[in-house]
Amino acid sequence: MGRRKRGQDIHGWVLLDKPLDITSTQAVSAVRRLFDARKAGHAGTLDPLATGMLPIALGEATKTVPFAQDADKTYRFTIRWGASTDTIDAEGKVIATSETRPKIESIEALLPEFVGQIGQIPPQYSAIKIDGERAYDLARAGETVEIAARTVRIERLEIIGTPSPDETVFEMDCGKGTYVRALARDLADRLGVEGHISALRRTAVGVFVEVAAISLDALADLAHKGRAFEGLAPVETALDDIPALAITEEEVFQIRQGRSIVLLPRIAQELRACRRPRDISGKDGSRLAVAMCGGQAVALGEAQAGKFQPTRVFNHNV
Repeated sequence: MGRRKRGQDIHGWVLLDKPLDITSTQAVSAVRRLFDARKAGHAGTLDPLATGMLPIALGEATKTVPFAQDADKTYRFTIRWGASTDTIDAEGKVIATSETRPKIESIEALLPEFVGQIGQIPPQYSAIKIDGERAYDLARAGETVEIAARTVRIERLEIIGTPSPDETVFEMDCGKGTYVRALARDLADRLGVEGHISALRRTAVGVFVEVAAISLDALADLAHKGRAFEGLAPVETALDDIPALAITEEEVFQIRQGRSIVLLPRIAQELRACRRPRDISGKDGSRLAVAMCGGQAVALGEAQAGKFQPTRVFNHNV
């Protein structure tokens, strides 16, 4: 007798508003249990002390996770001045204190230096791998490791509030791989003060925005009432900013056989001219596009030389 498959084939995105004090992995497990889903993953880790947008993919939506991970993100965060911690957040051990507090004028004058393509060294307590081991595991073992600087992109960084002389609230739009804690560390260093992240919230991941998020409690309530699917967004939601190609049911069959389809000259021209928020083009002139039929994503692929070649096919019903 064959092994019984665990869970159901549930496909879509849960735009979770992650609560405090749970890991991203724990959040994924909780959502997976509520849907009894066979397969699940998330698009970008949030620390336990961070809240906000954690897109969780179920089933075929996991095939679109890389596109959500690569998308720009928006964070709202608070730096508490006067103390630095080993983790650069409120969870860590205080390693330095100071009575000096930066003036808002000094902070504002410094912010332009952190906008654009900048070099950033990830924190010691981060998921970066060093010789096959996570940096945070090495740090917890008492080791100090050398982590190379990497280039990250910050589109916008501004002050949105000053609740007290000890706290400044910021908002930032940034690209993949940007560490908010590293930014806080570097800002404090340039200002000649001590500081750490005391609150962090992610408000957007690409096309996924805060207003669409659902709390874990609200999702659990829907599941208890047998209405969990009301908290599920379609698979193609993560691809809303990628050029779309309408195809026929006959072409769906071809694509699911792994075969390319021929594009009419007019369609090929429109696809080349299409400018969406994310224009992903290859060095060979190919263009990433999503093939759609009946309002559902059929495949991701490359459009080039009048043809669409599928690279990732979705197996949910059309």
